[in-house]
Amino acid sequence: MVHRDPLEFGHDDRKRIYEHVERHGAVDPEEARTELGIEPGGFRHHVAILKRDGRLEEKDGTLRVTIDAGAEEEYRSDDLEFHIRPARQEDLAGIVGAIRQVAEERTYIEAESVADEIDHQEALLRHNELEARMFFVATVDSDVVGWVHLHAPELEKLSHTAELTVGVLDGYQGHGIGSHLLARGLEWAATNGYEKVYQSVPSSNEDAIAFLEGHDWETEAIREDHYKLNGDYVDEVMMAVEL
Repeated sequence: MVHRDPLEFGHDDRKRIYEHVERHGAVDPEEARTELGIEPGGFRHHVAILKRDGRLEEKDGTLRVTIDAGAEEEYRSDDLEFHIRPARQEDLAGIVGAIRQVAEERTYIEAESVADEIDHQEALLRHNELEARMFFVATVDSDVVGWVHLHAPELEKLSHTAELTVGVLDGYQGHGIGSHLLARGLEWAATNGYEKVYQSVPSSNEDAIAFLEGHDWETEAIREDHYKLNGDYVDEVMMAVEL
């Protein structure tokens, strides 16, 4: 679960450590300490408090932001076994690759912008004073074959809403992976107090619209000629679901 209370740390160095880890995704403790210029004893003390308060955790020798989003789940469909779990920083390259492949095959503009953002930032999961970003992945033999992404502003007037993207590689569709990913993402959103989840889809992506409608999403608005794809103007279909 993401902390939705104000990010208060009680000490400037503690805040600097958290923000450094959050911005980089996963960091070597000694490299972080050196870069921040904090003496060893103080650094260890602040990290211990951040761990105690559930803000940071240490895994595989690196510090990272703590996001408790449940366990890995195993599914089987026909002869395909797949797993769905919270994403880790190490999944970044696999997620970017999957998003880009789906976006290329199916014109998924919002997802493509997500791939650009995480590729540029080099941090997968975010939780700071401005935003929260969460991913779950579907894997087959440890390879990322699908994802669900939620992005939520921490602005008070929008803090009840989250934007979602979801996709599955073509070769792995038809096994219910997308439905399981969508359910996991919406469960996380509801657990963390969001009331409404939304996303925008080009009207030409009929499969995505049908998928969302099949899971009780509704069209809230249509912006005419919002996209220009291969020289043609395409409407934007703005869809949402209440939690």
